[in-house]
Amino acid sequence: MKDLLSPGSLVTVAGGVLTVVGAVAYTTGNANLSLPTIFYGIPILLGGLALKSSELPPAKRIVPKNQLQQEREAAAPELGKLLGDVTRWRYGQKAHLESSLEALKLWDEDRPPQLLEIEELHGESGYGLRMRFACEAVPLERWQERRERLGRFFAKGLSATITPLDRDSLDLTLLPAGASSAGEHGES
Repeated sequence: MKDLLSPGSLVTVAGGVLTVVGAVAYTTGNANLSLPTIFYGIPILLGGLALKSSELPPAKRIVPKNQLQQEREAAAPELGKLLGDVTRWRYGQKAHLESSLEALKLWDEDRPPQLLEIEELHGESGYGLRMRFACEAVPLERWQERRERLGRFFAKGLSATITPLDRDSLDLTLLPAGASSAGEHGES
């Protein structure tokens, strides 16, 4: 259902409907309706198809949007902005956090890391995020080499923990410095 509500899908459907209405009006001899609907329908349909071809769906959100809202607003605003950025539809990008991963030298042009899901964490240590990445062509060793910089990169006072899951995916946990990620998943 989420795929049907993407902006690219909505524009494509609107353009398709206008084009079909225009074609039906043309075949029935209704020139007043056929010309404007075909004139607008075809470009809107083509624009929607172009959007669909460059669409990047939002990362899966584990904790519902309204569950940790107060903690999110009280914590580092950078983390809230990061969360909002990766949980919306993107167009013309190969992966979420593309410019950040490039700056951190965790980017591969042909097979970039893909953010699969994001989870808000809250416990005694404070508010943080856990991001699950499919590493693709970027080896785990390169992620581990940049662990310290990852914590500082997204917001001040954060510490990054990298947990390998299998040979091609990892969890990147960002929590306030000195905190551990154990037992804090989505609890308030």
